[in-house]
Amino acid sequence: MVIKPIGVIHTEFKSKEETPVQGAFAPDSKGTVELDQKYAEGLKDIDTFSHIILLYQFNKAGKVVLVRPTFLSDEPHGVFASRHPCRPNGIGMTVVKLLARSNNILEVSGIDVLDGTPLIDIKPYITRFDCIPEANEGWVAKVENRPKPSGRE
Repeated sequence: MVIKPIGVIHTEFKSKEETPVQGAFAPDSKGTVELDQKYAEGLKDIDTFSHIILLYQFNKAGKVVLVRPTFLSDEPHGVFASRHPCRPNGIGMTVVKLLARSNNILEVSGIDVLDGTPLIDIKPYITRFDCIPEANEGWVAKVENRPKPSGRE
């Protein structure tokens, strides 16, 4: 399987330490999504959505460890039961607010991605498909939000 980036995500975050754990913790953080010009036509009608889903590559994530503490918990959890970036295929996902579109450039807020991150795909966030009110949060429900500890991958 070969997945090639379709663009790049630009943000103010130059290091892992300054990048928010989740965009929900930094709703005012701004960034741009620069889609390769050859795909710009595929953005037709994207600006009719308030939010979009970005799929991207954790290209600076570090060593894959299948069970480890996370940003939210000092207790070890399986990588597939967390959103930790050090995962076997290194695919990240975030939901961002779409502020504007100019040709192949999307302005977004609520971004939690390192500057220069390779973009894999864009999907519209559709509430009736993507929001499941009765879903539970597993082990995360028992954990309070906390700032990202420095020095942790």
